[in-house]
Amino acid sequence: MPQIFKIGSYWVFFWANENEPLEPVHVHVAQGAPRPNAPKVWITSRGKCVPAGKQTEIPDRVFRNIMAIIEARSDEVIAKWKDFFGEADFYC
Repeated sequence: MPQIFKIGSYWVFFWANENEPLEPVHVHVAQGAPRPNAPKVWITSRGKCVPAGKQTEIPDRVFRNIMAIIEARSDEVIAKWKDFFGEADFYC
């Protein structure tokens, strides 16, 4: 489970086994240790964030701020994804 970076007590990460075929570039966000039901955020080819579904465990304002930071660091996220998986497709 590669950790991309931390934002306060929140981890931004992806799982080492992201399905076959490989899903588009995305990260999960969890407070404390990563867990399987953590909210998923798709990264677009332009570096924008799109939440995958309705997340419930992170307060909305906090989640919006986290997504803004992920967008600001999307080049880093995409580079780490490519380094780890060897390829990258995008949600849109």
